[in-house]
Amino acid sequence: MEKEKRMDYISWDEYFMGVAMLSGMRSKDPHSQVGACIVSEDNKILSMGYNGFPMGCSDDKFPWAREGDALDTKYLYVTHSELNAILNYRGGSLEGAKLYVSLFPCNECAKAIIQSGIKTIVYDCDKYENTPSVIASKRMLDAAGVRYYKYNRTGREIRITV
Repeated sequence: MEKEKRMDYISWDEYFMGVAMLSGMRSKDPHSQVGACIVSEDNKILSMGYNGFPMGCSDDKFPWAREGDALDTKYLYVTHSELNAILNYRGGSLEGAKLYVSLFPCNECAKAIIQSGIKTIVYDCDKYENTPSVIASKRMLDAAGVRYYKYNRTGREIRITV
């Protein structure tokens, strides 16, 4: 007896955004856990990243604070998920790739995205859309022809138990 294929499987966007969000759960940042997943044009995962300190910079010795003297806050030390995913890639060119990220990229990450050849960004949250950093990011992405669109949450619960 021949069976019909299952129809309730997750879409590519659900799959890759799920991987990005799961990656963000690796972040030690007590305030922001951002994840990224870079995918080839034929839907193969190329790289992943999350926000954290560079290799060799201890999560216990560098600051996680958001306020105070600049040298005592996380902002000068943390590498964003998008840049980590780009730097983690060991396969050569990212030309034409798609980036799934849980938070819209800042201007610094936009520069790296453009320079790496990534052509599409799928983001989940744009809570800093009115900040100079994100406004500048969108200006550069638009000028460079990088397409971006908001992830359409389906409301489907995807549960992983380990």
